[in-house]
Amino acid sequence: IVETLEYAAHEVLVWVGFGTLTGLAAKALMPGRDPGGAVGTMLMGIAGTVIGCGSLLFFKADARVTPISLWGFIAATCGAFVLLLFYRILAGHFFVESEGDGLMNRETRRRRRDSLRRAA
Repeated sequence: IVETLEYAAHEVLVWVGFGTLTGLAAKALMPGRDPGGAVGTMLMGIAGTVIGCGSLLFFKADARVTPISLWGFIAATCGAFVLLLFYRILAGHFFVESEGDGLMNRETRRRRRDSLRRAA
């Protein structure tokens, strides 16, 4: 039972370390400010590893992909990049809706934000 626990602890540490590296790589590839801190980066990297390696195995069933390999790292980074991209799209970081003709400049937004803060 001790060997099983040691193996499980080793696997958890590998996934946490590898997830952190792939999350950092995805954030380095994505331009602009990124949401989340260290824990968010790690979780995004772990989920990206599962999504990236899983999709690689789905499209190439005869391949043997491990997360700790060159193809595994590339697939995991792509998976984390896609997660970060979807998060930004859904959170409204890429597309900002505006009222009127859509030509609201930065100064108008700043004045509107300041007036909303004073009203609250």
